[in-house]
This record gives sequence, C-alpha cells and structure tokens, in this order.
Amino acid sequence: MKTHKTRNIVIGVLVVVVIAIAAFFGIKSSSSNNSAANDSSVSAIKKRGTLKVAVFGDLPPYGWVNDHGKRVGYDVRLARQLAKDMGVKVKFVQVNANNRVDTLNANKADLVLANFTVTPERKEVVDFAKPYMKVSVGVISPKKNPVTKASQLKGKNLIVTKGTTAENYFTKQKGVDLLKFDSKTQQFNAIKNKRAAALADDNSYLYAWVKHNPNYTVGIKNIGPQQFISPAVKKGNKSLLNWVNKDLAKLNKRQFFINDYNQELKPYFGKEIKPSDIVLD
Repeated sequence: MKTHKTRNIVIGVLVVVVIAIAAFFGIKSSSSNNSAANDSSVSAIKKRGTLKVAVFGDLPPYGWVNDHGKRVGYDVRLARQLAKDMGVKVKFVQVNANNRVDTLNANKADLVLANFTVTPERKEVVDFAKPYMKVSVGVISPKKNPVTKASQLKGKNLIVTKGTTAENYFTKQKGVDLLKFDSKTQQFNAIKNKRAAALADDNSYLYAWVKHNPNYTVGIKNIGPQQFISPAVKKGNKSLLNWVNKDLAKLNKRQFFINDYNQELKPYFGKEIKPSDIVLD
C-alpha cells in the first residue's frame, strides 16, 4: 500500500513538472512568435534604425539599378522619402514579382514598394496601404505585326511575368498560351527574341519600355479592370500600416507624387501619357 502511495506521489510530481516545462516553453515560443511579428512595427524599425523596403531591380522607371550602380525610380524615391519621414535609413531588398509576399513573410522586408497591384487574392496574404498609383494591363507587340485586340491572341503565345496581374488576367482567358518568366529582364528579352506574338504587363511601364524600343507598340493600352498600386506590409502589421497611410496622406498634400512623376516617370513616357493617367488625387 505504501509503495503504491509513493508511486502515485512520484507520478503526480512528474506530471506537475511536465506541465510546468510545457507551459514555460509555450510562453517562450509565444513570446518568440510575437517578437518576430513585431520586428516590422514602427517602434522596432526606429530602434533598428533602418526601414527594409522590397523593390524591383530591373523595372525602369519604377525600380532599377542605373549605370552608376545606384537604385533609382518612382517606387525607390518613395521608399527613401518614407524612411526619411520616419527618421531612419532605408535598406533595399531586391525582389521579383513572384517572391514579394514570401519576402514579407520571412521578415526580410518591412514594406513592399515593387509596383504591387492590389487584388482580392493578395489581400488575403498581405495588408495593403492606401494606393498611390493607378494602372491596368496592357499588351505590347512588334510594330510589323501589331496585336490591337484580344481576339488576335487566341492560339498564340503571350509573355507574362509570374505573379503579376497580367498573368492572373490572361490565365482566365481561353485560347491564350502563356510563356511565364521570373523577371522583367527575362520577359523583355523573350519578346525581343521573338518567342511570342506579344507581351502583357502593367501598361504604365510598357509605355516607358516602347519609348526606348521603338520597334514595338502598345497595341492594347487597357484590358481588364483598372487597378491600383499600393505599399504592402506583412499581414497583421497594423503599426506600420497605419503609419504608412498617414504619411501617404501627408505626401499627397505636399504634391510629392506629382513631383515624383515629373522626376522619375515623365522622362520615360511618351507625350500621350499625363500625370493624371498614373497619379491618384
């Protein structure tokens, strides 16, 4: 009887110890998760002294590296201004269209400013701030064989970049064969190498591309619904989201985006494009 009583006491003590250990590590794990989630809060960014911003590296005039090795472009200039307003330095993280969300989720960037179009699907995985630009899908093709309407694409190859709204839109269109690439550089090289009849992407920078590649034309200027470009933060990061929204409103009142357009976009666009075609009031 005494042996059974002793055994029960020992088992009871062991159960309490196991529960205590589990609780300790549970709290520790929870604290670690909360810490990771707060790595991109405004207070954490200010303490760190750097705002990590995901940008493109090969998409003129929005985000690219110029001949002098400097990052420039419409989105890049906005990133620098946001960091300045927060009182920190900016650290750029180069991304492709299809790894923008992963970069946020892996805490490699606090903010995405990489021509990120707002869609219902993307809203499920990131939080978008207020938009700062409007856009729609356009289609470029050789001037010698221009594609001016969607019906001409049936049975032909169309180039898109993975993870873009152009890919999403044309995936739903029957009879169009998509050639998908990881980067903007790859897709534009593909059209030059005559691997497809046309290329689809955001019309705003297709205008810029054809200006420097006069053998091509934006045969379809708008297809599908008008959409908007916004900064994106990790899902649930209310601290940074609220701060960015407030700063965007201040920048808009100061006409920052008109100035950004005139400095970064206007030199790359043709005469047919006006600030009101891109910039939101």
